[in-house]
Amino acid sequence: MNISLLDVVGPVMIGPSSSHTAGAAKLAKTARLIYDKPFKKVRFGLGGSFASTYRGHFTDYALVAGALGMNEDDERLGQSFEIAEKEGVEFVFYPTEIPSVYENTARITFVAENGDEFFVEGASLGGGRILITNINGLVCELNATMPTVIVQQQDVKGVVSDVSTILAFNNINIGVMKVSRTSRGEKAFCVIECDDIIPENVIEELRQVNNVLSVVVVNIKGE
Repeated sequence: MNISLLDVVGPVMIGPSSSHTAGAAKLAKTARLIYDKPFKKVRFGLGGSFASTYRGHFTDYALVAGALGMNEDDERLGQSFEIAEKEGVEFVFYPTEIPSVYENTARITFVAENGDEFFVEGASLGGGRILITNINGLVCELNATMPTVIVQQQDVKGVVSDVSTILAFNNINIGVMKVSRTSRGEKAFCVIECDDIIPENVIEELRQVNNVLSVVVVNIKGE
């Protein structure tokens, strides 16, 4: 059995809980990086123990902090409500059922000025670790521990090959690649975890690939 230092002492964070506080902040921040657009409101649907203990464990402050772009060790985490109010961002919490094998789950929905909505679902796994399980209706598995490219595309031949070729040409090694789709020939997501930070010129090159609809990069340094 392999036990890491993280399993023993936990992450650097603002407490009290690595699952309910640090994990919640990281989950919301990763969701915000995936959405990567301005928003006026964010709704937090809470499942499992998040729904019953979020106030006592500071989960509510942590989620708002993450949605505002704060890290789990940011000293401003306890003032996230006030900061959100100053920035004109509304937020609301509500209990919900989220199908998952994990106990601490959340559905984070961003609402744009024009009313468009975009949601990300995920879970806090303990020790500050998270798993993104759904991006706006498409099932995925994203650990947010490595630089990650998220490509939304038309489900046609050649797109995945073109994307991986661009990464290889720019000396970016692929660690994990997972593709999911709504149905054959419709929209698909390609989630690629890489060993290297993705530079802006590569991101722009990926966006020019035929049948690519959008590219989001979460440049998290590998742990």
